[in-house]
Amino acid sequence: MKKYKLLTPGPLTTTESVKKEMLFDHCTWDDDYKGVTQKIRTQILDFAHADKEIYTTVLMQGSGTFGVESVISSVIGKKEKCLFIVNGAYGERMVDIARYHDLNYLVIKQEYNLLPDLEKIQEVIETDNEITHVMMVHCETTTGILNDIKSVGEIASKYSKVFMVDAMSSFGGIDIDINDCKIDFLISSSNKCIQGVPGFSFIIANRKKLMESKGKARSLSLDLYDQWIGMDKDGKWRFTSPTHVVLAFSKALDELEEEGGIVARSNRYTSNNKLLRDRLKSIGVNSYLDENIQSPIITTFIYDNKDIDFGKMYSYIKDRGFAIYPGKLTEFDTFRVGNIGEIYEEDINNLCDVFEKFIKEIR
Repeated sequence: MKKYKLLTPGPLTTTESVKKEMLFDHCTWDDDYKGVTQKIRTQILDFAHADKEIYTTVLMQGSGTFGVESVISSVIGKKEKCLFIVNGAYGERMVDIARYHDLNYLVIKQEYNLLPDLEKIQEVIETDNEITHVMMVHCETTTGILNDIKSVGEIASKYSKVFMVDAMSSFGGIDIDINDCKIDFLISSSNKCIQGVPGFSFIIANRKKLMESKGKARSLSLDLYDQWIGMDKDGKWRFTSPTHVVLAFSKALDELEEEGGIVARSNRYTSNNKLLRDRLKSIGVNSYLDENIQSPIITTFIYDNKDIDFGKMYSYIKDRGFAIYPGKLTEFDTFRVGNIGEIYEEDINNLCDVFEKFIKEIR
């Protein structure tokens, strides 16, 4: 059997115990399975420090983008307007979704290596009275930048705007207090920092705002309100759920608790990330972002050596047990390395040894 470790921002390397949960075939109508669904929903709220009287969790079939589209297409009404704050490809994807659904929206764009301009955000919200919603990405895996959702959430709350956050690559790996950050809708995925496998997304939603979204959905399968109603009643997904993925995710949540929670996992990821950047810097491979805005999730590296071909480098590294990620920037030659998942110091050192050997061989 082929085995290599994924150094990507998800899918990622999972534990053997998480994989084994998928060996069981479960019925979607079974009460035990419905119980697993409800357990997951409660645990997610606990990890978000969410007040259960204010927030609820909705699970949605499909990838993380399905969850993002569910929120955008279900929550923003015909007479409402969303301000999208964009400094990466996944922020741009949110705008693409809004365009497909013919929504009223405005975009504030920032260079990919800079944090969003808080003064500009406040100025735009103050001057455009049509804006009702604000949405942004927390960790932009385009570069690895970690955006300041707390400050933006405070601005949105000050002007009574609905605040929506794509926390796809951060939730579970970075501690987020959803109440403190004034987030109304947070979206993440089963195959990111919780360390499950791909198959569904989840949305932590403000109950009041979710109830206000009734009738706004532009899609049957992605109707967030209707999904919530069925799930809240008896734990039943409206349409066929990814049962094996759900069982694996439930186990992954338990393992997150056993590790010591999000703070402990964040410390591991941060340590991995620092080691990775320091070791690659020592062989002349530098990170794209300044350290103070770098997330512990994924790092973009610049390679100035024209002898480096990403395809050959990828194959060389994969043959030695690791899979990395291509870059998403056009103005630089870059690649990305994630350090989330079941990855430890030994793995990072082994990976960097492989990089060092590759660099020496092409010189």
